[in-house]
Amino acid sequence: MLRVGLTGGIGSGKSTVAKIFEVLGVPVYYADDAAKKIMNTDEELKRSIIQHFGEESYVNDQLNRSYIASLVFNNKEKLDLLNSLTHPATIRDANKWMQQQTYSYTIKEAALIFESGSGEHLDYIIGVYAPLSLRIKRTIDRDHITREEVLQRMNRQIDENIKMKLCDTVIVNDEQQLVTTQVISLHGLLLQKAGAKHD
Repeated sequence: MLRVGLTGGIGSGKSTVAKIFEVLGVPVYYADDAAKKIMNTDEELKRSIIQHFGEESYVNDQLNRSYIASLVFNNKEKLDLLNSLTHPATIRDANKWMQQQTYSYTIKEAALIFESGSGEHLDYIIGVYAPLSLRIKRTIDRDHITREEVLQRMNRQIDENIKMKLCDTVIVNDEQQLVTTQVISLHGLLLQKAGAKHD
């Protein structure tokens, strides 16, 4: 089984790319969605969050999102601490999920593949690239936030150009090139790689 990572900065369109892979029959693990679920279901993680962020972190056994957000939003140290607690739990969950799949390869869609250290658990990493102005516009339209808030979020991720250089291949999502064609081509390559690994 080939373990493939799919990453890109905020607004790059990595979820769109992931959905195309899903249409092709590839199992996709969405790390952000999984992390939200794990923060409510992983007892060890819940204890750690309460220990570091206080009893108010959970209300009726569910993560108090607005409280946590208010603590970490403008505090890099607290955000890094929260990530250091949630990333290992999400990586464990993703690895377990990947082992349960039967397709030739699986995809883990995550914004912070390199930042979280999960890249070392993957065989191949795809980057999704879009120009900065387009990423800003997409995020403003999607999340209904200001340009300044988008830039704040971007500043929490490693530089996009560095991120793309760390990837094995890059899909360009600039509304000039067809993304579907790039994904189908890459799908063929990944099936070949998975076959070679299996042999």
